[in-house]
Amino acid sequence: MTTPVQMNSLLAQMRELQRVATQDVKPRESLAPTGETAQPFSSLMSQALNKVNDMQAYSGQLQEAYVRGDGNVDITRVMVASQKSSLAFQAVVQVRNKLVDSYKEIMNMPV
Repeated sequence: MTTPVQMNSLLAQMRELQRVATQDVKPRESLAPTGETAQPFSSLMSQALNKVNDMQAYSGQLQEAYVRGDGNVDITRVMVASQKSSLAFQAVVQVRNKLVDSYKEIMNMPV
């Protein structure tokens, strides 16, 4: 069974992405902490999407267990997991919308 992803971790990653996106353009190595290499944006986004997918799968497993009558799963746990996965999905949709808007704005810039 997958473990639930911590919402704080997802929010911290999104804040880090926002911080990096608003910085002045610098060489790639200068954005990475000392001794580490910087991850490309696509890798960070892929990790975030995988975590959201894991949250949704975990929520679905809890819902199925509750419907089956599993005594270890209570409705509160099911609802909290469902709300966390819903919030994470909404956050990803908002990030996607911002990326699309940014792309459109760049494409409309005069050369």
